Amino acid sequence: MIKAITFDLDDTLWDVWPVVERAERLLHDWLGSRYPRIPERFTPLELRDLSAEIAAARPEIAHDRTRLRKDALQLAAARAGYREFDVEAAFEVFYVARNAVELFEEVRPALERLARRYTLASLSNGNADVRLIGLDDVFSFSLNAIEAGAAKPEPPMFELACRRLEARPEQIVHVGDDPEHDVRGAANAGFRTVWLNRSGRDWPGGRRADAEIGDLAELEAVLAVWEGFFT
Repeated sequence: MIKAITFDLDDTLWDVWPVVERAERLLHDWLGSRYPRIPERFTPLELRDLSAEIAAARPEIAHDRTRLRKDALQLAAARAGYREFDVEAAFEVFYVARNAVELFEEVRPALERLARRYTLASLSNGNADVRLIGLDDVFSFSLNAIEAGAAKPEPPMFELACRRLEARPEQIVHVGDDPEHDVRGAANAGFRTVWLNRSGRDWPGGRRADAEIGDLAELEAVLAVWEGFFT
């Protein structure tokens, strides 16, 4: 009955905020050596806040985090008085560092075991690149909000995953850390859901996930129980 498993990435397979903060510091330092008026005017956090400012002004691109980062850098350069600014080079500094993640200890072994039995894919609102991270060998494909045209919990990413997997929603399990984006979004799309709750948080309310686990190594036992119902 279970044909495929889809995974969220950030905060599901690795801790994302230390990575993003380091990437922002490296970008800030890079800007300081090439466009010093930008870091003189903006802290790393204030540069991030420009992305939120753009998303509020242009909600139609709010799902595209790459576009938001680039537009924020362009805006910062303009406000700092630069007429010429190499936004692609600046973003590359951030993007390479943003993908220098450290997987949670159990993630790689668990994914390798699961990939022997199921088709695996990733569904992310972020702009992580599984090729740079080194997970492209276990995932059949990776979708993000940019490609889907909308972020989770909206339906398009889940619908696109079904088409790419050539599977019905009830044949797919989605695993993620976010009760809203992952659990509610996947459940509304008809997926079976697993809440990955590493920190022991209380459930925030609403429809619960079909299962809750503390790390990815626990997923195989959940799947074994579910598949046992149909043997």
